[in-house]
Amino acid sequence: MDYVNDKKTALVTGANKGIGFAIAQGLGKIGFTVAVGARDTARRDEAVARLRAEGIDAFGVALDVTSDDSATAAAKTVEQTTGRLDVLVNNAGISGPMADGVQNPSTLDLDVVRTVLDTNVFGVVRVTNAMLPLLRRAESARIVNMSSNMGSLALQTGPQMAAYAPSKTLLNSLTAQYARELADTNVLVNAACPGYVATDFTGFAAPRTAEQGAAIAIELATLPDDGPRGGFFDDEGVVPW
Repeated sequence: MDYVNDKKTALVTGANKGIGFAIAQGLGKIGFTVAVGARDTARRDEAVARLRAEGIDAFGVALDVTSDDSATAAAKTVEQTTGRLDVLVNNAGISGPMADGVQNPSTLDLDVVRTVLDTNVFGVVRVTNAMLPLLRRAESARIVNMSSNMGSLALQTGPQMAAYAPSKTLLNSLTAQYARELADTNVLVNAACPGYVATDFTGFAAPRTAEQGAAIAIELATLPDDGPRGGFFDDEGVVPW
């Protein structure tokens, strides 16, 4: 089908707050139409209003990444609104419950692991697969998966997080698998580490701003056609994992 407009469209999941909002804001400021993916209607509407107040072309997309039906409906919303999708940023994520700020593997409730994986990993598969038909039609499509160096076997950073950290290890591996499958296409897939950012996720007790955390995602979302595929990057470059 013909594109409804010639502006590139980016969908950011979990875009109503924190790093997700900052990514949407940053992409909007450089000319993208931004689809704000979020579960909560009121927060989603508020985020869209804030972006529009800054002159950004934004619209809301109801999206629960733990629901197959929601992901499918979200793809239809994007297609009906702009007719295209050029960038997908899989930002939505959860830490899962903690005890005294940690998740010790020896006392871990497996239901916690299942819940974290359903959002942080299975959610990425659901949304990515729902959006791929649109992305494949774009001239220079980009997928950015928001990961964490806490998932790095080499670095082993942060507190013990036996549900959250492995979810990011798995996400990195999944990123590589998508990149391999899409190696002969115009869809570049990479993972990003935003660093330790002050959001409600960290109790705002972190040195980096949401805008600083968003910068690497925006860079990967706007890579040139000969850019890297299947990599894991932060502001400093390649992250060992």
